[in-house]
Amino acid sequence: MANFSKPTGPQFSVDVYQNEFLPEGGRDVNAIVTVTSTGGGTTGGFANGGGTAAAGVVIMVDCSGSMDYPATKMRGAREATAAAVDTLRDGTHFAVVAGTHVAKEVYPGNGGLAVADARTRAEAKEALRRLSAGGGTAIGTWLRLADRLLSSAELTIRHGILLTDGRNEHESPEELRAALDACAGRFTCDARGVGTDWEVKEVTGIASALLGTADIVADPAGLAADFTAMMEHAMGKGVADVALRLWTPVGVEIMFVKQVAPSVEDLTGRRTEAGPRAGDYPTGSWGDESRDYHVSVRVPQAAVGREMLAARVSLIAPDPAGGDPRPLSQGLVRAVWTDDLAMSTSINPQVAHYTGQAELADVIQQGLDARKSGDRDGATAKLGRAVQLAAASGNADTAKLLSKVVDVVDAATGTVRLKAKVAEADEMTLETRSTKTVRVKR
Repeated sequence: MANFSKPTGPQFSVDVYQNEFLPEGGRDVNAIVTVTSTGGGTTGGFANGGGTAAAGVVIMVDCSGSMDYPATKMRGAREATAAAVDTLRDGTHFAVVAGTHVAKEVYPGNGGLAVADARTRAEAKEALRRLSAGGGTAIGTWLRLADRLLSSAELTIRHGILLTDGRNEHESPEELRAALDACAGRFTCDARGVGTDWEVKEVTGIASALLGTADIVADPAGLAADFTAMMEHAMGKGVADVALRLWTPVGVEIMFVKQVAPSVEDLTGRRTEAGPRAGDYPTGSWGDESRDYHVSVRVPQAAVGREMLAARVSLIAPDPAGGDPRPLSQGLVRAVWTDDLAMSTSINPQVAHYTGQAELADVIQQGLDARKSGDRDGATAKLGRAVQLAAASGNADTAKLLSKVVDVVDAATGTVRLKAKVAEADEMTLETRSTKTVRVKR
């Protein structure tokens, strides 16, 4: 492990967990890379001239007609947005957008961002009282307006919070995808679905594309607490646009790069080239936190006794002064060929744990899809395997969600029965949270 961070900024560390030993002819190398950032949430990250990182947040509130059915949704959205505004730190740039089949600025309404203080927070909350429901849903327009607003100021941290209660019915999937592609890398975004009339894959897709979190708030009464927690999390970010840079020697093939904690997110297809045999994988913004990544590479065959550097993993962040990106920390992934069977067949516990967590996320999705299509046998098999994996890995939260969809006969063997009746909110909660993982016990 190496650490290159300056002591005045956030401190990043990289730790690599792997079994580097391969049998003769072995080629596949797997490693769990733990990245930890400390100091970002307390120092404000890479400071600008004012001494703190310039942060901007745009809150996008669904104001489509369905938000009035029941009326508690619109009322809850107003109260939640007001609570989020109250959580803004002084000096944070912010705006509120009302989303229907078009996007409208609610506050400050001048094509830019307000700067949070007692006066602007009060003005924003007054403007929220005038929010009413009516119209359709075109989320891509909301995201594009948020991007324009966040681009109107010099910001270090750019973040969005999006709330919707329905399906994106007033623009095509291609239009939403184009908006996400245009906004990716420009700001991060947390997405929330309120009630049970929205499409899980739409909301999770938005959060995935924009490197944020996704969740369900089935009861509108829970919105204020959720929005407050989201805003507190956003306020804790200290450094943005961090990339995981993977350099590999000649002949090494990258199989995949995945975030595996706190949730599963496949980053393989998001690579951007960063020089000879190097590529960057986006990780978004960081505060005081730790995340785990699974790096899998395939190396050339080598004789027993040989060893090689299979990959070098670095953390890269933009230079606040506009220079070349700065290295924050790095770790090395190694390959060593041995004829010791015990050494070469031992599976690193971190790798085994997260391989199981990734499979858990997959089989939950497959099981729920099978259930929706009427394939009860397929659903039972997949969700039974999910129960088995959740129990084996100690993922109690996912096990609890699964128990609302299936009756567990034997968790250890994955023997389950599908419940005859499942509340829609319970099924949507399981689907939305299926990628959340537990850390490996070290």
